[in-house]
Formats: sequence, C-alpha cells, structure tokens
Amino acid sequence: MSANRYHQHFTVSWDQLHRDVRALCHQLIERDFKGIVAITRGGLIPAALIARELNVRLIDTVCIKSYDHMDQGGLDVMKGVDHDGEGWLLVDDLVDTGKTARAVRNMLPKAHFVTVYAKPEGRPLVDQCLTEVAQDCWIQFPWDMGIAYVEPLVDQVRSQDR
Repeated sequence: MSANRYHQHFTVSWDQLHRDVRALCHQLIERDFKGIVAITRGGLIPAALIARELNVRLIDTVCIKSYDHMDQGGLDVMKGVDHDGEGWLLVDDLVDTGKTARAVRNMLPKAHFVTVYAKPEGRPLVDQCLTEVAQDCWIQFPWDMGIAYVEPLVDQVRSQDR
C-alpha cells in the first residue's frame, strides 16, 4: 500500500496524545492487569503513559515492523513474547489495516487489546479504542515531527521579490 491512499491528514500534538491516552485510561481504570505489552514503535509512548496512569510497572514489547514511513509493506516480527496475553494489556498507537493487529492477536489471543486511534479496517481487531478516524487519513504523530523556525511572512514575501 502506498502513500497515495491518504487523502486526509490528522496531526496529533504531544498534548493531544497525552489527553487522549488519559481519556482511554479512564475506560480501563476498573481493570487490573499483570502488565502491559507495547507494540513497537508506535505503542511505546502510549504504553508508558498508560503504565503511569494505571500504576502498572511490568512492561514488555512485541517488536514488529510493517511501515516504511507512509508505505505499508511486509510484516517483520523481530521480537515476540512467551505467553498468551492472559491478564495483560496490549497497547498500540493505531490500528490501521489490521495487518499488525492480526499478527499480534495471534501471538497474544487472551490479551486486552487497546489502541488510541483506530481505522475502520482494523477496528474489529481491538477490544477498545478512543478515537476512530477515516481509513484514508494519515495520522501524523508527534514523535515523527520536529519544531522548525518559520521566517516571518513579511520576510518571506520580500525575499521572493528580490
């Protein structure tokens, strides 16, 4: 799948991500988990925030690569876990087409699977999500962005006139 399938963009700031993860935690507060399994890389930061909010100290990772920037390719499982997920919270930032989610569901069929954001194709594979977005929407996460100086408008216009 290529970047051409994205017709909308949704930019998530650090503040927005933190608010969204806290809102998701409100839905999880009544549950007790043995630990958290983060799907790397995107699930690392939400998992850390969830661990803090739910006071969970045991965190593991499932390491899977399926994207090269905006292009989804093959699935490369670099690290799994040695249990079926019973009593564990499985965390990712986003479920998109469901390709990664399906693989992780097979590894951890008994885990409670949550994502902060979900697209329609992948949504049925997770137990809970906070925000649903369109399938053709590219979500720009804060860890993929940087802060850069922007020249004042008047200086931009004047430099074009030279």
